[in-house]
Amino acid sequence: MPASSPCSTPTLPPRPACRSADAGRGGPAGIVAAVHAGSQGVSHVSPSPPLVERLDRLLPQTQCGQCGFDGCRPYAEAMAAGMAGVERCPPGGDAGARALARCLGVEARPYDRTRGAYQDPPPVALVVEADCIGCTKCIQACPVDAIIGASKLMHVVIEPLCTGCGLCLPACPVDCIELVPPRAGATDA
Repeated sequence: MPASSPCSTPTLPPRPACRSADAGRGGPAGIVAAVHAGSQGVSHVSPSPPLVERLDRLLPQTQCGQCGFDGCRPYAEAMAAGMAGVERCPPGGDAGARALARCLGVEARPYDRTRGAYQDPPPVALVVEADCIGCTKCIQACPVDAIIGASKLMHVVIEPLCTGCGLCLPACPVDCIELVPPRAGATDA
């Protein structure tokens, strides 16, 4: 991609793991998909559309759903198809909305504040140990697998993986999860 492209970025942050439908684009799942395609007589697995890829990389990868889609990739696909505007991502804030607008060649708009607040840095989840009953509902709700634990045992948030989406909060039946500012140095993966 030429340096003058409106969607080019100098460096790209690492993408958190995600259990969405697009999670199998690489690694073992990608190998399985390629082998399956080959066994079905398909000789070429076409890559994702370039515009969708560029939009997806501009999004913060919180997988929070505040945009009204199931994650960042479905939102990028909707924008590329002209079915969604650039203003729907609170974690990206106004700067994110401007970058998306530049990439699409549309007028920049501030992000829609009715969808949520922009927080810099984004908060991280914290499990209050004394109150955790080990129900695993937070683990199931986390779209980036940042919570670990076993049934009937206390759970822990892996802070560098947590995107601060808050989807674990309503899942917890005992309200033992809080969103707090990240600890200094804890977000370096």
